[in-house]
Amino acid sequence: MKYIVNVIIPAFNEENGVGSVIKEIPKGLVEEVIVVNNASTDQTEKEAVKAGATVLKEEVKGYGRACLKGMHYISMKQVKPDIVVFIDADHSDYPEEIPYLLKPIIDDDIDFVIGSRALGKKERGAMTPQQVFGNWLATSLMRLFYNVRFTDLGPFRAIKYEKLMALDMQDKTYGWTVEMQLKAAKMKMKCVEVPVNYRKRIGFSKISGTVKGTILAGYKIIWTILKYL
Repeated sequence: MKYIVNVIIPAFNEENGVGSVIKEIPKGLVEEVIVVNNASTDQTEKEAVKAGATVLKEEVKGYGRACLKGMHYISMKQVKPDIVVFIDADHSDYPEEIPYLLKPIIDDDIDFVIGSRALGKKERGAMTPQQVFGNWLATSLMRLFYNVRFTDLGPFRAIKYEKLMALDMQDKTYGWTVEMQLKAAKMKMKCVEVPVNYRKRIGFSKISGTVKGTILAGYKIIWTILKYL
């Protein structure tokens, strides 16, 4: 059986990385690559189109909002995918590792697979100290309050399409990844983590690269964890 796979790439001012991400996605494995241009002021859209992606526009900033735009587009397709993959546009993840995320779904009927940077190899400096601490804190709180064990909130992930839609995702900003993991755990979905490698991103991080972004993201992640108790 051939599985239909769609990839959603939220992108805000990632003109230097998005083309490489698209080009490194294994050919023949993915039916459509969807880049959601999230209020970019650079050449992100042009580079994504040139690399062969479908480009959607989301003019209101927000990571979750961009992901929701991609999901809505997929939901309107006549033929729905079997699996949806999420990956960032900054080239910090390795698109060629997508098969590692798909394998548990295809071979073992797993519902949701998270690419864990904590379990894989990280290039020195790829994650800031505040990112490492934030992931540890968030996953510790999830274990404490929800009795679910994750090692990372990594944005590189794959999920069955019907399971993704069943989650009824709501968050429009920084709480997106943790909301997905918490809801999947509460719904007793079959979730696993696989090791993925991680390198220094191309360009400047809008979240961990600023004090304001770090504080806002940390607050939103913790608030989301407590919200779904």
